[in-house]
Amino acid sequence: MAEIRARAQAEIPAPPGMVYDLLADYQRAHQDILPPQYFSNFKVEEGGIGAGTRISFDVKSFGTTRKFEMRVSEPDPGHILVETDIATGTATTFKVERAPDGHGSLVTISTRYRRGGIAGWLEGLMAPGFLRQIYTEELKLLAARCR
Repeated sequence: MAEIRARAQAEIPAPPGMVYDLLADYQRAHQDILPPQYFSNFKVEEGGIGAGTRISFDVKSFGTTRKFEMRVSEPDPGHILVETDIATGTATTFKVERAPDGHGSLVTISTRYRRGGIAGWLEGLMAPGFLRQIYTEELKLLAARCR
């Protein structure tokens, strides 16, 4: 079974509390960091702020569009936000820390999951780079939104 990992990190020129609040606000802010070339049909199905929120959206990748439904949790409120795919259990984590220089925030977006068989092997080759590309774009949009 292939383990698939993807991660991107960036310093964001805003205080950690502000950055986290934007990420956790699925009603008004989170969709602003989703690159439109990949994401469409974003909808808040339940809740809207942080833990307990349920969202759905479509992702375009490798010539296909796939629908996702995610449940949001906050294992460490104010620092860690997790979106878990209801169908597969795959989780994407948003971690917000104070930047090392003490100014701004250090934000990490990461995903780690397993897939079996040949499809898992192929996904293991293609998905990490694709996900890093999406996460890097999300971090750029987040930085722009925080300015």
